[in-house]
Amino acid sequence: MWSLQVRMWLLLTALFAIVYAVIVVIGRVFLHAGGFSFYLIISLVLMFIQYMLGPKIVEWSMRVKYIKRQDNPRLFQMVESLASRANIPAPKIGIAQIEIPNAFAFGRSLSDGRVCVTKGILNLLNDEELKAVLGHELSHLKNRDVLIVTLLSVIPMIMYRIAWQFLFFGRRRDERGGNTVLIGLAAFLFYFITNLLVLYASRIREYFADRGSVALGNQPAVLASSLYKLVYGSARMKPEALKESEGLKAFFVNDPSQAKNEIKELAQLDLDKSGTIDPAELLLLQNKEVRLGFGDRVMELLSTHPNMLKRIKKLSEYRD
Repeated sequence: MWSLQVRMWLLLTALFAIVYAVIVVIGRVFLHAGGFSFYLIISLVLMFIQYMLGPKIVEWSMRVKYIKRQDNPRLFQMVESLASRANIPAPKIGIAQIEIPNAFAFGRSLSDGRVCVTKGILNLLNDEELKAVLGHELSHLKNRDVLIVTLLSVIPMIMYRIAWQFLFFGRRRDERGGNTVLIGLAAFLFYFITNLLVLYASRIREYFADRGSVALGNQPAVLASSLYKLVYGSARMKPEALKESEGLKAFFVNDPSQAKNEIKELAQLDLDKSGTIDPAELLLLQNKEVRLGFGDRVMELLSTHPNMLKRIKKLSEYRD
């Protein structure tokens, strides 16, 4: 866990430095304002706004409805049991009113943690599989990576807005058109770089959360089966349904938009065509080498989640 947190905080520091540098350039060239404190305060304010509004944006986008124990005693018992094992406060529990089978966790801190499942996942997984997925999500809260990814995700958005503003609107208001274009191009380059860094952070945290779920007592094969079923369930969804979660898919257990590509590879692991990946099938994968083609490596580089075959291969190396 410490390895994850060190990487996350280093990424946050690096991306914050990029935001600070861009704001300094804009301030000096166009606002003629200076001083370390001035730019530091602006950068921190942007982070604080994302920190405060992040959970509300997720709730609104995913149409989350928080539930009480009597609404779903089984779900409450699972979450509270896992939270006790993880030695963290029991999070608020919600159901997202969307059909995509998935789950996600978010919140400003451990005491503000929220774990949500979608309507779709409740009809797809059995109790053990759902528990494994919830263990994955509670591990995100325990690792405190949710807050950092929430803060990180706003930085490419800032760079994109700056690039768009200066490339297409800046020259109309300022006679120094060359400066605005250069700043816009630099911001667009930083947008691409920061987006790759955020995607990297999103991918590595998934491996740690998978391992965390196993550490909470869930069998690797059960979590692998859960991932397999979530991919299958997403692959059956209509494109319009998948689009409603596009902006927040980094919070999900898997990337629904990649499901149709992933299901072809994962189906080969299900040798007995049972719809699950049992311990024997997972053991076979442990002794195989997973090699990705150039296209798959590029696709993973641009994805919020690791390649699913590599991820399940990693699960095969864990001991429950």
